[in-house]
Amino acid sequence: MYENVNEKFNQLPPDYPEDLLPAIQKEFLESEKTIVVLDDDPTGTQTCYDVMVLTSWEVALITAELRQQPSILYILTNSRSLPEAEAIHLALEIGRNLKEAAKESQREVVVVSRSDSTLRGHFPAEVDAVAKALGFQGAVTVLVPAFIEGARYTIDDVHYLVENEELVPVSDTPFAKDVSFGYQHANLKEWVEEKTRGLIKASEVNSVSIEDLRAGGPKVVAEKLEACANGSVCIMNAASYRDLEVGVLGLIMAERSGKKFLYRTSATFVPTRAGMVSGKLYVPQKEDTASSHGSLVMVGSHVPKTTAQLAYLLKQGRHQKLEIDVSQLLQSQDLSGEASAIGAQVDAWLAAGEDVVVHTSRRLETGADAESSLKINALVSSFLVAIVRGTSVRPKFIVAKGGITSSDLASKGLSVQKATVLGPVIPGVPVWKLHEESKFPGLIYVVFPGNVGDDKALTLVCEKFGAG
Repeated sequence: MYENVNEKFNQLPPDYPEDLLPAIQKEFLESEKTIVVLDDDPTGTQTCYDVMVLTSWEVALITAELRQQPSILYILTNSRSLPEAEAIHLALEIGRNLKEAAKESQREVVVVSRSDSTLRGHFPAEVDAVAKALGFQGAVTVLVPAFIEGARYTIDDVHYLVENEELVPVSDTPFAKDVSFGYQHANLKEWVEEKTRGLIKASEVNSVSIEDLRAGGPKVVAEKLEACANGSVCIMNAASYRDLEVGVLGLIMAERSGKKFLYRTSATFVPTRAGMVSGKLYVPQKEDTASSHGSLVMVGSHVPKTTAQLAYLLKQGRHQKLEIDVSQLLQSQDLSGEASAIGAQVDAWLAAGEDVVVHTSRRLETGADAESSLKINALVSSFLVAIVRGTSVRPKFIVAKGGITSSDLASKGLSVQKATVLGPVIPGVPVWKLHEESKFPGLIYVVFPGNVGDDKALTLVCEKFGAG
């Protein structure tokens, strides 16, 4: 039914022959700009290393970071957890604050709206709001969902993920049936028409093809981008790191000509835009997790991949486990009391050196529409936050499974304002080190996306940090 990924790749032209990262890095450093990533979910840090992530967006905080002249700065918006109207309001606020901070710091910024490589998120609403706040209404939106570390590729304008060595159009996956962000099309031109409710027709969407990238190179890419009408959308196909390098250098050349771009991308694009190697793995250090206490794994994600990973971890029998029945939670009259009781049990286990898993029940509870489903997600996430907020024993490390879960636990449960991204511990799974203002300064915090890794991945991550 589906094409074999290796057979398809063999049919494509060979990669562009030149390593372009040095040229991209040189151009980028000479530009003296900072790439500011507005990340709708904390998993977007999964390809970077030695960069800062902020969970707050006050002008003074952003200004202080921009004055350090970083190559990349992440601002975690967590907007994927919000209804569209709230996401728009947030994007306008952050965009305005960023514009003011850039002015105060005298640092020019390149803005990336980082979102899901399986196309879930507030598009085009969020991008339009950022453009409005920054005064970028005429910018071309460049859509780059290819996530090479996660085997998500765009070929002939169709976006795929790889399962069992087959190229599966994302429209045929569970992600396309998401209750809040579902869609029908894997062809990105048709997807743009669908998401803009026909405001932008598929025929009006531009694209840079694999052939443009591999046979034409940066110059051809730049010419195609310069030809895009102001305010239009352009798809960047990509099936390799080199494809993204060619695309980025073409973008830089087009920007130099005066063209304005706003980026809606997956995680791989971000380091490539700065001329950095994407996905450089972080090797855990013993001193990072030197503790007699146990570790804590918090699982909120409901996607099938997470459920399989959780099942494999629990099958090993090395963790104390506690399941939260979401259906009962929705009927509870004493959420605070229940969270306190669970927190006390978690504290007791952690203090005794036991590794702990707290997870939601696996049956997905949904509302009558997208907004009510998001409210259910928010209630569950708030309950997980209350558990973590109520604990007093510092875990050896924390793994948070799922985008909303990991964002809320960091910003609300652990009072994180700033964290250093150390790098991915396995492809697609970033590790943060929390700063001094957080509840547990210096804690290792693993942001584990719901849709990354094989069945053994969660267990492997725990083992790498000396648990499970």
